[in-house]
Amino acid sequence: MDAITRRRFLIASGVTAGAAATTLGLRELLATAGDRDPAAKTLVLITLYGGNDGLNTVIPYADPAYATARPDFAYQPEELLDLGEGEALNPGLPGLHQLFSQKRLAIVRGVGYPKPNRSHFQSMDIWQTAQPDRPGTTGWLGRWLDTAGGDPRLAVSFEPVLPPLLAGATSAGATVPGGELKLPAGVTPALLQQLGAPSAGESPASARAAACFGDLARVRDLISSAPLGEDDDDTPATATGGAAPPLDQQLALVARCIEAGVATRVYSVSLGGFDLHADGKDAQKALLSKVDKALTAFAGRVAGKGVVTAVYSEFGRRVHANASDGTDHGTASNVFLLGDGIRGGLHGEPPSLTDLDDGDLKFTLDFRDVYAMLLADVLGSDPEQVLDGWTGRLDVKA
Repeated sequence: MDAITRRRFLIASGVTAGAAATTLGLRELLATAGDRDPAAKTLVLITLYGGNDGLNTVIPYADPAYATARPDFAYQPEELLDLGEGEALNPGLPGLHQLFSQKRLAIVRGVGYPKPNRSHFQSMDIWQTAQPDRPGTTGWLGRWLDTAGGDPRLAVSFEPVLPPLLAGATSAGATVPGGELKLPAGVTPALLQQLGAPSAGESPASARAAACFGDLARVRDLISSAPLGEDDDDTPATATGGAAPPLDQQLALVARCIEAGVATRVYSVSLGGFDLHADGKDAQKALLSKVDKALTAFAGRVAGKGVVTAVYSEFGRRVHANASDGTDHGTASNVFLLGDGIRGGLHGEPPSLTDLDDGDLKFTLDFRDVYAMLLADVLGSDPEQVLDGWTGRLDVKA
């Protein structure tokens, strides 16, 4: 196919050389197989957009203040998955409960930051930039990428757009499109492959842009071949974020790349829908069940491959349920960590349910302590350089 026709196709499809520079083709990613230090670890970051209710995820059932604050919303002790110390997991998390019993899951309690912000967007900016005082324009993992040489293949997102956390000052991670493949009118998958074939005399940027369309077809095939769970009708993304492909499919793609030994050191995936202001109990349990199935399957596939997974949300919810059997925006919550080299168990001090800050939990552990551990122990980086001189660090090393 001649270059003029391809160029018209690229323009009509909204793809330019600039856009292609931030979109990584699957072919390019898989071409890095084996091109990494075998001893290097991998970080997988799972964002739960919308503000997951931490108190109904890791439940302080033995504290009478829990049932008092949520008389029609609380779980009964016999429904729960016991963790010890008067706490239990939501009944939607049996797989993670088993990992906890095997000392493979670390639950870090009371995680937050000073002067908490209850806006989805501003709080997520704070978490993704790791700059609570004044959220900047670079993400904490983007700044790590700056120090690691800036190769976008080192930090990859399977979300529709690049999350701010992967954008640095001089470099940025890459997205591997994993959503529904939408083709222009009259363009079939077979023609798409032809459009991605090399053409004599074109610029490298144009060649790469065209090749991305062939890669889209390959990603689509990978997604269609990925094992699906019972809940394939994934909660649609809302204004508070989340990715179009179901979480289990995103993690299946990550596992395929890890098994292939690609160069990527950081992966970002997500699930939205956690902003449950009404009728939240059953809805949250269903969402957590999706997380449980996807993460448990993923953990089994990558065990022993030097992978650490972290799960977080932009904030927790208020202690008291609202009048609609839901919960409103809160502050401190839990972070889950699992993988090679992680010491399972309960970590951090659980916040008081009675000593509150305007009805909200007071954080007991700064989230930058968690990031510092991930930077140092997983990515082998200097946390102070990435986190603006932050010196705290969580210790969960096995």
